[in-house]
Amino acid sequence: MIRTLALIGIGVSSLLMADDVIPQKVQVSKTQQMDFPAGGVLRLNNSAGELTVEGWDRPEIEITTVKTTTIPYPPQEREKALQILGRARVDVHREGNELVITTDFPGGGFRSGLFGGTAGFDLDYRIKVPSSTRLIANHGVGEVHVQDLTGDLEISVHEGEITLGLPEQARYAIHAKTNCGSVVSDFPGKEKGRFWFIGHQVEHDDSAAPHKLDLKIGYGDIIILKTPPQKTQLAAAN
Repeated sequence: MIRTLALIGIGVSSLLMADDVIPQKVQVSKTQQMDFPAGGVLRLNNSAGELTVEGWDRPEIEITTVKTTTIPYPPQEREKALQILGRARVDVHREGNELVITTDFPGGGFRSGLFGGTAGFDLDYRIKVPSSTRLIANHGVGEVHVQDLTGDLEISVHEGEITLGLPEQARYAIHAKTNCGSVVSDFPGKEKGRFWFIGHQVEHDDSAAPHKLDLKIGYGDIIILKTPPQKTQLAAAN
């Protein structure tokens, strides 16, 4: 069963002088919750903006998407702002033990930064899944942050950054490379430069490792950090 909560709002200032109304950014958010098995697969197609995936110990997934205009709008232009936010459509559907999140943008793409131009809005995905979930993400422009997942991770980003916070006791086979940027890893791996020293690569071939990291980025950095056990886990052990 899918439970959905949608919220459409415009910021309201507590300081309004006479008939003057301060323009505010318009934001639309949507939250969906559904059962999700341990060891399932979460796949993101054509995501962009900021993607955050966090592992937890509940047998369900929670997906929150937030779209915010990049500029403020006066109240009389609220409908125009909502039309701009409506350009991005995020579809969620199940395929067996796999949950697929697909984002459609006007013209088929989302460009900013290096390639110029913006879509007129910012898009954030905030997702919580069982910690053993396998993540496959095909991300365009933006940042991908992953915290406390123990399953395999396959992440590609066109332009932006990949940041992972993984259990320090875990063991991984690592294939991480960037065409233009750097790769920093707390886990063991062999480093080498790529593409006339503007790219970087870290490889750790471990056939016995229970987990795999396959990370690729065109323009940007990859950061892989070890995270200690949660304080709650330490307290429970004591």
